[in-house]
Amino acid sequence: MMAPILNPTPEAITRAAKALRAGRLVAMPTETVYGLAARADDPVAVASIYTAKGRPKFNPLIAHCANLEMAQREGDFSANALKLAAAFWPGPLTLVVNLASSHTVCDLARAGLDSIAIRVPAHPVAQALLSEIGQPLVAPSANPSGKISPTEAAHVAADMGEKLDLILDGGVCQAGVESTIIDARGKAPALLRPGSLDPDQIESVWPGLIRPAQNPDAPQSPGQLLRHYAPNARLRLNADAPHDSEAYLGFGPGPATLNLSATQDLTEAASNLFSMLRRLDAVHDKIAVAPIPNHGLGEAINDRLTRAAQQ
Repeated sequence: MMAPILNPTPEAITRAAKALRAGRLVAMPTETVYGLAARADDPVAVASIYTAKGRPKFNPLIAHCANLEMAQREGDFSANALKLAAAFWPGPLTLVVNLASSHTVCDLARAGLDSIAIRVPAHPVAQALLSEIGQPLVAPSANPSGKISPTEAAHVAADMGEKLDLILDGGVCQAGVESTIIDARGKAPALLRPGSLDPDQIESVWPGLIRPAQNPDAPQSPGQLLRHYAPNARLRLNADAPHDSEAYLGFGPGPATLNLSATQDLTEAASNLFSMLRRLDAVHDKIAVAPIPNHGLGEAINDRLTRAAQQ
């Protein structure tokens, strides 16, 4: 049975919270992408997320919290981690911290790690749902694992509508790229996943950002699997022009099948990335992608494209 798409009225929020308390799955909007939400303390509910997504069980999930107070019940925050939380929460920043003794997030959601990835989303619908249920939710992107992330309620319905209880419609996601993940456990912040928060902004609060080598076979946070965010079509990156058989995802002035940003605005490009890949993937089996500058949000865009291009 197809899950209903509901406007986020108080009644719909209450209905979603009731479904979550019962261990069922709900799709909720965030400012980054739509998340497939479940109670973080319920291993059966978490397992149903892995099953619905076809997600490897060693890939940990992010715990979404309503506020810092809730987050501090789950993780131990250093002084520098608290500075980042104060500067960017609510918002598209995920912090990896040590597990607090008072944690409720289950072992399965953390992939057995003694750390936890936490964020406080800014979207008002996510905030309303988290406040209503009063406990952390895990909410990976509401799409089959490795496929294109959803930025509209209709994307969720098309990909997973028969696997969840309901979909809260919060409109088109503003950022369109997942959260930036920072490991905040060390002496310097470590970038585990580029995302919709510019790394330079992290540097302005906690200098010394490092980019550690990653092991895609043993990820320490979401988004580190080598093949990820992948369409069915074959992608060719850094293409100045398409071949005859290819659709062209452009960036900047010039002809293109679809254009991430004709004005070379990286924020606009990030917000369009998944939806345009999805549209091209629906009708083309080969997609060439224009070069994207590798600074600011371009780092996150190129990270997603590189993972999507893995065959």
